[in-house]
Amino acid sequence: MSSGSRSASRATARAATACGSPPPPARARSINCQKSSVLMAWQSGRPRAAPAPPRQARRVAGAGRRGGAGRPATRQHGGVTPTSPPPVPYHATARRPEWATLPAALRTAIGDRLGAPVVAARVAGAGFTRGFAAVLRTAAGGRAFVKAAATAAQPRLVDWYAREAAILDRLPAGLPAPRPRWTLYEAGWFALCLDAVDGHTPRLPWDPTELTATLTGYADVAAALAGAPAGLRELGLPHLADLARDDILWWGEVAAGREPAPPLPTPLRDRLPELVALESRLPAYAAGATGLIHGDLRLDNVLIDGAGRAWFCDWTWLCQGPPWFDLVTLLLTAYADGLDADALFARHPASAGAPPDALDASLAALSGYFLTTAASAPGTASPHLPAHQRWSGEQSLGWLARRQGWT
Repeated sequence: MSSGSRSASRATARAATACGSPPPPARARSINCQKSSVLMAWQSGRPRAAPAPPRQARRVAGAGRRGGAGRPATRQHGGVTPTSPPPVPYHATARRPEWATLPAALRTAIGDRLGAPVVAARVAGAGFTRGFAAVLRTAAGGRAFVKAAATAAQPRLVDWYAREAAILDRLPAGLPAPRPRWTLYEAGWFALCLDAVDGHTPRLPWDPTELTATLTGYADVAAALAGAPAGLRELGLPHLADLARDDILWWGEVAAGREPAPPLPTPLRDRLPELVALESRLPAYAAGATGLIHGDLRLDNVLIDGAGRAWFCDWTWLCQGPPWFDLVTLLLTAYADGLDADALFARHPASAGAPPDALDASLAALSGYFLTTAASAPGTASPHLPAHQRWSGEQSLGWLARRQGWT
């Protein structure tokens, strides 16, 4: 069974709607109108199953507060661990349309909603979709961040953007997340407008100050989402335990012969039974979580503003789950940088109460997920996605192998 057929048989995509019905064309809608359930879809083009809506995780110290995210990061084993940079810098992975290529009617409608014509657009370089995303500046000096996708050519992106609008509208006040302004359907396109964050994607190798800000910021986010606000629960958010069973665990499929084995380093080719055993623990470990997690916490979903504060973006894949899973995906880039990712994980507040081998179970699951999805990335994604998935899988597996003493 191919990965595509497995996904199709285990997850059903639900179309995103505004206020419970298909959106009429040429009509702007306020964020408060987005009260419906939306797509439980794909990350990297794969459907994700769950009760009602969407998708999954992937990449990602120094820290922020005493006893938790608070001490500077150190290099593993006295600085001898080699670094492994991503194949393409995170700030340059996207392939997006330019502002001038959008339909004229859409550009006019967006300008009308912003209160003045758009005179400049800075297209986002980070990300792995082909949707439009840019900071727009108007003739009146206003700024906003706008995402847009064509309803016919990019229906999944439309679903994802609509879902993100509904989630952002319900996030607790004060979180370092862009606030939504409005949504708009025009000329066969859907647009989502957010407050613009004046910031940049964290630099690699990690700058210690930026890493500290990111880990400290996530500690605050995890604490705020621990109570799972009722407004967010109304969206029918999926649970990580279900997502793991339905679409994150792939080593078991490889072992059963239903999925081709991805290329593995020679020392790890006989480790499939251990990988299956470790990844199989993730659903049970996640099942008891009652709080919410970002679900896609990686370096390119973080912005560092001029004051050095970390902001967290792209909230489409919010789900119920333990915050330590977000922490693992965030720290993949720290491991790749040769930092002591084990220590960063252990002393971060998000890892409090995690099972002793939660990190290993997560790394096993993520390695199988990324290495298998690298072979089936959709053509609608950035051409850099397969290489990024493969690199993320290699970092997950390398980190796990070092912890397990396999290499």
